[in-house]
Amino acid sequence: MHLKDVEIFCEVAARRSFSKAAEAHGLSQSTASHAVGSLEKRLGTLLIDRSKRPLELTGAGQVYFDGCRDLLASIRSVEDQVQQFSDRLSGRLCVTAIYSVGLLEVESAIDCFMQSHPDVDVRLEYRTPDGVYQSVLNNESHFGIVSFPRDGGDIDCIPWQSQKMVVAVGPDHRFATREEVSVAELAGERLVTFDSNLAARKQIDRWLRDADVEMTVLREFDNVETIKRSVEIGSGAAILPEPLLKREIASGSLAAVPLSDAHWYRPLGFIHRRNQALVIAAQRLIELLCSDDFVDIEPPAAVGVAG
Repeated sequence: MHLKDVEIFCEVAARRSFSKAAEAHGLSQSTASHAVGSLEKRLGTLLIDRSKRPLELTGAGQVYFDGCRDLLASIRSVEDQVQQFSDRLSGRLCVTAIYSVGLLEVESAIDCFMQSHPDVDVRLEYRTPDGVYQSVLNNESHFGIVSFPRDGGDIDCIPWQSQKMVVAVGPDHRFATREEVSVAELAGERLVTFDSNLAARKQIDRWLRDADVEMTVLREFDNVETIKRSVEIGSGAAILPEPLLKREIASGSLAAVPLSDAHWYRPLGFIHRRNQALVIAAQRLIELLCSDDFVDIEPPAAVGVAG
C-alpha cells in the first residue's frame, strides 16, 4: 500500500470529487483517479461510486475512509513528535479560512512562514464558514480561521483578533461627514447586510434587537465585497469590520463611521479538533499570525464569504 495513494483517496472521499482532490494535491485528475483505482484493485472492491454526482463512497469505501483517516492522523502525529528533535520543519500543512478574514494578512504570513520553513508545503483554501468547520472535523485541514468561532463539542478555538464594527456608507450619505453616530440614529436606515444564515448577520441582528433599533433590510449578500459595492452606489448602509474598509476609505468610495454608544466587534479565531494536538508547523504559523507584524494589513480586492 502506497501512503500517497491513501492520502489521495481520503482527499477524494472528503471532497466527493476527483478534480478537487487532484487540485489540492497539485496533481492531474487522471493521476488521482489512478491512485484510487490502484487501491480498489489491491482490495478487490470498489471504494467510490463513480456513477453518482457528487461522488459517493460505497459501504467498503466508508469503512476504508474512516480507518485511513485515523491512520493518517496517527502517522502525522508520530512525524510531528519526531520533528521536535529537529529545528527543521517539513511536511504538509493545510489551512482553511473564510474569505473575509483578510486575505493579504493571511497570505503574507504564509509567504513569510514558507521562507523560514521551505520544507513545509502550506496549502491555503478558502471556504464558507460551514465548509471551514467541516474541513477541520474531517481532518482535511490542520486548522481553520473563522469569525464568531464556535468553541465546543469536537471543536476547540484559539482567539485571534477582535475587529471593530463600524457603519459603512457611500460618500453622499447623510452620515458620511459625521465623526460618529449613535445606534438610535440607525433606526429606519436601509441596511445592506449578510445572508441570514451567516454568523455575522445573526450577531448584527442580535445587536440591533438588544438596542431596540429596527433597520430596513434592503439587500442581503453572502460576501463582504458585494455588500461594499452595493453601499458604494448609494444603496443604504452596512455594518462591517473596519479593517475590511481600509481600501475604500483611502479611495473615498466609502466612509466608515464609528458608533458613539456601542462597542461591537467581530472576533476571529483559529479552530482545530478538540483532543487532537496541533502539529508543530501549525503552532508556528499561528504564532506568526498572532505577532504584531501581521495585524491590520490592508486587505486586497476579493470576493469573499462572510462568517
